Amino acid sequence: MAFWSVREELSQFNRLRRSYYELLRDELDQFMLDYALIQSYQQFLDRKLPYPFIEKRELKPRARIPGIEYEPQKTFLVLFVEDVIPAAHKKYIRFFDVNKPTKTNLLESKALPLPEKFDRTHKYLDSVQFYDFMNLLLPVDYALLIQRDPTTRSANRYSLTHYHVRIDWPIADAAEDLAQSLRYISKDLYEKGDKYAELAQRKLFEYYGMPVMVGGRRTAAMVAAQYLKRIPCISTVYAGSSESRALYRISERGVSKAALVRFSNDEVRRIADSQQMPLRTFKKNYVVAKKGKNSVCIFQATYAYTDHARPPDDGKLREINPDVNWLTVGDEHVLPKPGVRKYAPINLNLIYT
Repeated sequence: MAFWSVREELSQFNRLRRSYYELLRDELDQFMLDYALIQSYQQFLDRKLPYPFIEKRELKPRARIPGIEYEPQKTFLVLFVEDVIPAAHKKYIRFFDVNKPTKTNLLESKALPLPEKFDRTHKYLDSVQFYDFMNLLLPVDYALLIQRDPTTRSANRYSLTHYHVRIDWPIADAAEDLAQSLRYISKDLYEKGDKYAELAQRKLFEYYGMPVMVGGRRTAAMVAAQYLKRIPCISTVYAGSSESRALYRISERGVSKAALVRFSNDEVRRIADSQQMPLRTFKKNYVVAKKGKNSVCIFQATYAYTDHARPPDDGKLREINPDVNWLTVGDEHVLPKPGVRKYAPINLNLIYT
């Protein structure tokens, strides 16, 4: 059973809000791809460092990612919620008056270079300056929270309401919540013993496409995504870490990972031919950088849940089998460059070739 309502179950009022949210999210997706991948790539170039391209195996479900932190890689965590997070949830998603992006708060936060013409309307997603404001706040530690603006009468105005948001829900609680919903436990994480509880926690990481030993931001992203299921609306979590060199996106549709990949001239030609597209058109709309004889493109893997990661049809309790996969690769696409509106993602089987 979904925790959020599909479009057909919404009132006209909420359908309009859903449309607006999805429209804004399409724009935010483009911005986050650029920020996470292209701007990071540029930072490596600026420092004359070789870019650590992701290997195919790192995109497989259950992949182990080599634990190297790359300093020029941009890191961030963004929560984008369709409605408003009620104050009752502040215990675990810590947003207070002190982390509202007011001029006073931002001036006290010494880490921020405030623009001369700071205007509080910059925090609204419909503001021309919104993405400049995002660029300013994204390097600040912890998460940014974007949600429906609770102070406006308009149901559809979204704003960046809080920065420096901490996610303080324990991993064990998130694992318990997921295992309950999938009917692997009836109420308590430890009801089947410590080993089983540890297994349920490992499976939580797998469910969100994360290696078990990942650090801060990705863990916070996963825990936040699980926690936000308590709020009856859709939400999207974006995360970038210096280890993964990828943009994680977790939404009501599941998990996806986007990363930069290199294609040789022959591969580029084959991809363009498969689309009956002139090579020039492909290069202009899909290639984000040239690297020697190679073209750099954005590749996105979208993961699908297996039956083991969905609630059972009969609703009966079951046992976790550690050996079966909870995620499979669903879709694989080469994405058009951020900002390109005319061209669609191109299907490309890359991970298992």
